[in-house]
Amino acid sequence: MLNRRQFIQNSMVVSAGLSISNPLLKLLFQNDYQMEMLRNNVGIFTERGGTIAYMITKEGIVVVDSQFPAQANHLIEEIQKKSDRKIDLLVNTHHHGDHTAGNIAFKGLVNKVMAHENSLKNQKRSAEGQGSLDNQLLPDTTYSNGMIKEKVGGERVALHYFGPGHTDGDSFVHFENANIVHTGDLLFNRRVPYIDKSAGANITNWQVVLEKAYNTFDTNTLFVFGHAGDGYEVKGNREDLLAFQNYLGKVMEFVKKGQAAGKTKEQLAEATEIPGAPQWKGGQTRAVNAAWMELFGE
Repeated sequence: MLNRRQFIQNSMVVSAGLSISNPLLKLLFQNDYQMEMLRNNVGIFTERGGTIAYMITKEGIVVVDSQFPAQANHLIEEIQKKSDRKIDLLVNTHHHGDHTAGNIAFKGLVNKVMAHENSLKNQKRSAEGQGSLDNQLLPDTTYSNGMIKEKVGGERVALHYFGPGHTDGDSFVHFENANIVHTGDLLFNRRVPYIDKSAGANITNWQVVLEKAYNTFDTNTLFVFGHAGDGYEVKGNREDLLAFQNYLGKVMEFVKKGQAAGKTKEQLAEATEIPGAPQWKGGQTRAVNAAWMELFGE
């Protein structure tokens, strides 16, 4: 991991003429966070919480998701090293705190905050329940069904809504020219997902959502995932959509067959692997409980 001095040294090398696409300079480490440039000035930031995507050009700056305030400030510091312009657009893929709590760090620094209308509703409801509404920077621009686009510099950023999945307000965020899609938590790469039934999650339709995304984007699309299991990356291709779709289907099948065989929810929730989807290892309690609720209403 590079320390601050090493980071500055590498930055000097870049300014001296080496392309940021050079493999030796592709990964930039500082403190406990990591920044990786992908393509067309779009990169990812990882530290604590859901993966952040960002775009920095002379003509515009976009950030997708914000983790927590301290982490958002780390990213803002890096952006300000590269540009003195105001951030054009902050997008929230959905409302969960590990994706939106850092919004407040962008207050006064961003022109527009965008999300699905249900994401706004859920974020506001959650904050009111926790008495933290004053510590939120809520989306000021929303959409309902279908898609909304925002042109930032030479890039077009499209938000797609295909119905309830992880929550009832999840967006796929497509940097169209770069052909990079941030899935938010619509895809947990080989990691047992959180399925927020309290915010309208629907496992059955989630599988439909993933199918629609698979058909909307193409084989050259690079996907950025909200989270990944140990040993797996937070980026991949559209075949990962089908793999996760298969996992969700196998969870529903596992619970349905188990209940028919006389097993209780508690017994099924002890599983550490779902038959037919062995890559999603670890305790399956969250997924099993959500599937049981959806199937049997208990």
